[in-house]
Amino acid sequence: MSGYTNGRRILIVEDDEHINGIIRDGLTSAGFLCTQAYSGSEGRLSLGEQEHHLVVLDLMLPGLSGEQFMHYLRKELMSRIPVIILSAKDGLDDKLNLFTLGADDYVTKPFELEELIARIHVHIQRNAGYEPPKTFRHKNLLLDSTDYSVKVHETALNLTRQEYRIVELLLKNPARVFTKQDLYELAWEEPYMGEDKTITVHISNIRSKIKLYDCESYIDTIWGIGFRLSK
Repeated sequence: MSGYTNGRRILIVEDDEHINGIIRDGLTSAGFLCTQAYSGSEGRLSLGEQEHHLVVLDLMLPGLSGEQFMHYLRKELMSRIPVIILSAKDGLDDKLNLFTLGADDYVTKPFELEELIARIHVHIQRNAGYEPPKTFRHKNLLLDSTDYSVKVHETALNLTRQEYRIVELLLKNPARVFTKQDLYELAWEEPYMGEDKTITVHISNIRSKIKLYDCESYIDTIWGIGFRLSK
């Protein structure tokens, strides 16, 4: 199994420091790389900082709950990386609900470390052939996540971090209408405090930078709701 562990990073989202440490030590010994998070909010931030190949997720977390984390991962990021749930809840309804949210496996606390590692190996191996797309194109706009570039007609746009993130969200979710709150919390990774003008200014800046090279419309305003990628 060692061939599947090389370079594979596991995100551990568990608020109990002792359990988190035990899992990290076991996975490190098994050849995995690990990122530790002690709250759902910290786990969410970790997703944007580097690539992970599997998530071990507790449910009872401070800040963002395990269920909210799952919704963010599957619905907001549209990520397919495997998730193994750790929970003391063992009712059938609880498990079915989590599978509905997009969990791939479920381990009931207290658990055997060897079993958890074995399950991780299975899911890593099962997903070894899957590579998420690195580029996203719409009309003449091309985003390349390998170098964080956005080009129009092969000309690179000089975007700020938040502008890039807004374009990335729109291109990855072409059918979705994003509210201003959605865009702020996902692009800034901070709680939304009614910063309507901030989002409006950034959308305007993105449109202006694209318009220098292309007169096509790329971002539609949905009045009273938010923004989406133009059709």
